[in-house]
Amino acid sequence: MKAFFFDLDGTLLNSLADIGGACNAILEKYGYPAHPLSSYKQFVGNGFGKLVRSTLPADVKLDEQTIAQIEKEARHYYGQHMCEHSRPYDGVIAALENLQAAGHPLAVLSNKPDEHTLEIVRHYFSGIPFALVRGARKDAPLKPHPRALLDMMESMHISVPQTLYVGDSDVDVLTAHNAGVVSVGVAWGFRGAEELRSAGADHIIDTPSQLPTLADEK
Repeated sequence: MKAFFFDLDGTLLNSLADIGGACNAILEKYGYPAHPLSSYKQFVGNGFGKLVRSTLPADVKLDEQTIAQIEKEARHYYGQHMCEHSRPYDGVIAALENLQAAGHPLAVLSNKPDEHTLEIVRHYFSGIPFALVRGARKDAPLKPHPRALLDMMESMHISVPQTLYVGDSDVDVLTAHNAGVVSVGVAWGFRGAEELRSAGADHIIDTPSQLPTLADEK
């Protein structure tokens, strides 16, 4: 039996408008230019701290205390507005239901802050019985370090040959490879098939309906 571990943003959920909206609101508060929402496809994926740093003007030198304050405000604003425009990608919930009905364990591992990850999954995927849901915590490095994924696998008593990690970016592919598990790239996400291919994804799929077919891969 194969277990499916999923990234969240850009994989299960199109959350770009809420993420970009939160960061832009705080940038504008501080008098910095906002970014087109499409730019956030490249900003996301490496944790909230790096997300905020990526949005700050390159020609503005800020001390660490100020950057930390901007990040704190952006995180707070996002926490208040993160379920306004985000939506599961078409076909994702049906695919998850099919996997669950077939007996495949399901889990979510994101670089999004842990409290946000848990709340968003409860909000948008309340009908999916994920075995574990985990976001960024202080007790483990962010993806692509494999520790969080390996810890989750151990907690679920899932072996490396049983595991697939599904995501939309090179970070997700590297996470899978660093853990020694099969990587599945989703072409519908933020980054697209070319990045996934360049990162060496074991599989690249175009629609969520293809997910159950991967359960039979050797």
